[in-house]
Amino acid sequence: MPRYIAFLRAINVGGRNVPMRVLAREFERLGFDDVETFIASGNVIFTTASRSAAALERRIERALASSLGYEVTTFVRTDDEVAAVAGYRPFAEPDLRRAVALNVGLVAAPLPAAARKAVEALTSDIDTFHVHGREVYWMCQKKQSDSKFSNAVLERALKMRSTFRGLNTIRRLAEKLGGRG
Repeated sequence: MPRYIAFLRAINVGGRNVPMRVLAREFERLGFDDVETFIASGNVIFTTASRSAAALERRIERALASSLGYEVTTFVRTDDEVAAVAGYRPFAEPDLRRAVALNVGLVAAPLPAAARKAVEALTSDIDTFHVHGREVYWMCQKKQSDSKFSNAVLERALKMRSTFRGLNTIRRLAEKLGGRG
């Protein structure tokens, strides 16, 4: 059976605290197997016979909205896709050494040219972006709190939902799943 990772938006931020055992139980109620959470930021590993990430996203979103009482946008990736995100090198090594933070934004579909330009327009003296597939890589040269960029800024620019994870989290997840990082 394929193994997937659900990256959930709006989990354990903004006062919406959800214990990981509750998330795991919700995924088990959906009939998924081998359910496991990974850190407390809304990452759930599971297996299922389904081959449609989009259908899984919709199914998880409906179930979580019903049980938690609010929208939880969901982004599903296979373990191979997580390994590819972890292994991708969007920025030059000297720039990475100077960076304070490196994050990955997940979106539902590859960005069209206009959306890619909207992301590039967010570049500042401390923020650099790179779009690859369904991911937006963000390198910040100072503390993220010094940046004017945020997930909300990206969502307004793209007119679509997204969620961010630190690249170190993605790499640790890929290692856990047996992929490269």
